[in-house]
Amino acid sequence: MIEYYQNNKLKHEELLQKTQYQLNWLSAIRFIIFCSTFVSIYLFWNNKNTIIACSMLGIILFAFFLNKYLNLTHKKKLLQKLININCTEIEIIKGNYFHLDNGEEFIDPTHFYSHDIDLFGSDSFFQFINRTATKKGKSNLSKLLTDNTIDSIKQKQEAIEELSEKSDWRQLFSATASIIEITTPVDTILEWIEKHKALFSKKTIPISNVFSLITLVLVIGSYFNLLDINYLFAWFFLGVIVSGLYVKKVNIIHKKATETTATFHQYYKILELIEKEQFHSNLLKNEQKKLHQKNQKASDIFKAFAKILDALDQRNNIIIALVRNGLFLSDMKQASKIETWISEYKNITREWFDLISFFDAQNSLANFKFNHSDFVFPEITNIETVIKATNLGHPLIHKSKRISNDCSIDSQSFFIITGSNMAGKSTFLRTVALNIMMANIGLPICADTMKYKPIKLITSMRTADSLTDNTSYFFAEIKRLKFVIDTIKNEPYFILLDEILKGTNSVDKANGSHQFIEKLIDSKATGMIATHDISLCSIANTHSEIKNYYFDSEIIDNELVFDYQLKNGICKNMNASFLLKKMEII
Repeated sequence: MIEYYQNNKLKHEELLQKTQYQLNWLSAIRFIIFCSTFVSIYLFWNNKNTIIACSMLGIILFAFFLNKYLNLTHKKKLLQKLININCTEIEIIKGNYFHLDNGEEFIDPTHFYSHDIDLFGSDSFFQFINRTATKKGKSNLSKLLTDNTIDSIKQKQEAIEELSEKSDWRQLFSATASIIEITTPVDTILEWIEKHKALFSKKTIPISNVFSLITLVLVIGSYFNLLDINYLFAWFFLGVIVSGLYVKKVNIIHKKATETTATFHQYYKILELIEKEQFHSNLLKNEQKKLHQKNQKASDIFKAFAKILDALDQRNNIIIALVRNGLFLSDMKQASKIETWISEYKNITREWFDLISFFDAQNSLANFKFNHSDFVFPEITNIETVIKATNLGHPLIHKSKRISNDCSIDSQSFFIITGSNMAGKSTFLRTVALNIMMANIGLPICADTMKYKPIKLITSMRTADSLTDNTSYFFAEIKRLKFVIDTIKNEPYFILLDEILKGTNSVDKANGSHQFIEKLIDSKATGMIATHDISLCSIANTHSEIKNYYFDSEIIDNELVFDYQLKNGICKNMNASFLLKKMEII
């Protein structure tokens, strides 16, 4: 995999070098044209027709090469982003991903599972998988990871599989999206578009067109001496006065337009990429269909709006603005065009932005699949076995260090997992939880094979007290367990619990834990409970739904040794006393 990114990096670096060479030449050509035009004007100062011809030719050539230069500048930025993308992937494959955005703003201790399995924050799954280039895409990805839904998993798998094979397209999408320099959040722009109330009459555009036509007649008449040029000057001042009467309304729209222009300029290019690509999976095709509106492409609609916004932005040049408004009522016309566009597309614009964020988030999932070709899509079944996996491992642990386990658990069954400290109980629970979450969103999972009956996930593995809420550790845990019990009442869940009732004494803990587990057995839930309390294992003697497993440790040559293998039975070896002696605490 690393070879692909290295080759891509080299290819884009070579193209960047050529592009920079072309940019240097274009800069020189533009300078030559500029100088030549002024020299020509100087040499032919007494020849009016020649000066006009040289000036027009110079302007046309300068504009042509300037456009070429701007296009190449965009290409240069794109290539630089593509190089950065491939450099990032190379570093991540080497295990260096801790500099990436970790999504800490999405940390939620009250969520079904995200806090317990380190979905967000430093060294999290989100930090490892996130490649989104837009803020809305990032939010969309976090929502996918936390939705806890089990719908349409096969469709999700097909979409991720297809996108994973479009690696060049994905990189181009991400590079294009990451070029966007947004100073105003998309949600703020959408709020303006959806709530804007028209400031100009619908007659503004026809009136300005008539005004411009009269201006054209006056200019031609003055040029051919058919009309006194003073009529043109009078008309010009009338235009300035009329424009002045509406300047406050124009300023309101111009302020919003300035905040919006860059976004629409860049986003139409992203929409073009989506429109032009051919998709086969139903999920991707259905999303792509949303880009067609009244026989128009969304990219064309966005592009047209960007041009209108640009046209209004020309008022920043005082001289140009004075001429445009005095002769053509330009500001009023462009402001009215903006309002016309808003009126026509305000109810569909959010959907198009959401579609971009959808593909942005899906790119992250597809990139994960591309980078982990050894992971497998779980086979979705409807049998009684919820999970039947071989060599199930934690996806964030490098395969050279990863210890995998087989795992098979039937519906409405529970594992009680015992083991000494650091033997691997908590890591195993997080491994199971993370792979369930991955399976539910359509990702391949870290295993050799897996049959899976889709089920929602809920955990109680990491609780904390709160000085702010005046909540003790024990009460926080009780609240979490109450949340678990209330949640599983109506539909099946896969529950993962780590050392329940830690905040009370051992006798009370044992009694409470026994009763709580019996409550779980009576529900439709399935799950695993890790504990140091071996007395809980006796529940298996009276309930066939309970099975005992353990992780073991051995003391070899006065050192603790762990094999991190899940075994059938009850743990007999504990290591707390040994560790205290080893650390010379006792």
